[in-house]
Amino acid sequence: MHRTLPSFMDMYRDLIAAPSVSCLEPTWDISNRQVIELLGMWLSSLGFHVEIQELERQAGKYNLLASIGPEPVDSSAAGLLLSGHTDTVPWDEGRWTRDPFTLTEADGKLFGLGSADMKGFFAFVIEAVRDLDLSKLKKPLRILATADEETSMAGARELHRFANLKPEYAVIGEPTNMVPVRMHKGHSTDCIRITGKSGHSSNPAAGINAINIMHEVLGSLKTLEQSLKDKFHEPAFEVPYPTLNFGHIHGGDAANRICACCELHMDMRPLPGMRIDTLNDMLHGALAPIRERYPNALDIIAMHEPIPGYETKADAALVRLAEAISGQQAEPANYCTEAPFIHDLGCETIVMGPGSIRQAHQPDEYITLAEIKPAQQQLRELIVKTCF
Repeated sequence: MHRTLPSFMDMYRDLIAAPSVSCLEPTWDISNRQVIELLGMWLSSLGFHVEIQELERQAGKYNLLASIGPEPVDSSAAGLLLSGHTDTVPWDEGRWTRDPFTLTEADGKLFGLGSADMKGFFAFVIEAVRDLDLSKLKKPLRILATADEETSMAGARELHRFANLKPEYAVIGEPTNMVPVRMHKGHSTDCIRITGKSGHSSNPAAGINAINIMHEVLGSLKTLEQSLKDKFHEPAFEVPYPTLNFGHIHGGDAANRICACCELHMDMRPLPGMRIDTLNDMLHGALAPIRERYPNALDIIAMHEPIPGYETKADAALVRLAEAISGQQAEPANYCTEAPFIHDLGCETIVMGPGSIRQAHQPDEYITLAEIKPAQQQLRELIVKTCF
């Protein structure tokens, strides 16, 4: 049966060659079906039961769940879930010096779009189980492949559709250099839109200048930023408080016109344990006085569904095991992953995978050849110690 399974390098090559870009710009967006079908074929050849679901909220995008081993009879036998996303960000042809869809070996590295973030992880997982006697599993082993992590996290938001997906442990293979990550902040992005009234600049009082109102908004948001620093603190993070960032602002069209519209795009990153509703209420509360002074002028528009923070306790069994296998202490991360959605399944959850996060979303993305064997061995040990 295993003879039908390609080599590790051939799997890696096929995954990179299958475009699966997710992007809010429709001209860039590509279905991940080709990647899902490859994974389904390879995992089926190993004896996994494979279930593929088209997303309800995103037609043409798919999640895959592959399962093998005894069905859990109680929560203590719920086994291990190894999870990753099948999509990549778009690529900048002007900055890549290689074909992003051709796996290229050079200078002790494997180059390709998704080599680190993170289609290559699936080749690592399949290679780790290739030579294991899966008939001797004591607990179920599951492999999850999701869609659209790089945009809406639509795939991770539909995990409830897989019946009885309640693992004991979950490992998300984002590139961490195999350092266990046990917590990260959340993320929300909002547009603050001010709609004023245009007019001739010779009489500024005859209109309502949206830039003037936005000036007040910025002052209120700076006060909110300080409040977040004062009220919330998690010393494990390099930046130990929730952050607020002004990322984009645009308003007006000419110096001799009263500005009728001004927009600010901003993001906030809550700490683990903070409710998204709490953050949203604080934002709306900070701007409520301005709304009262300028009726119908101020709108707060969420630019995507927010992502909560997440945390697995430092003394959790999975954290201790991952630290022992990797030889490295678990740490927090500043970026977001699908961890909060998988953590909500009720399992201890960490982020740990081969490759460096510094390569994520970069031209000429790569992993090093030197890390391949150690990462495969560590993943195999993780599977053996949790499921055999």
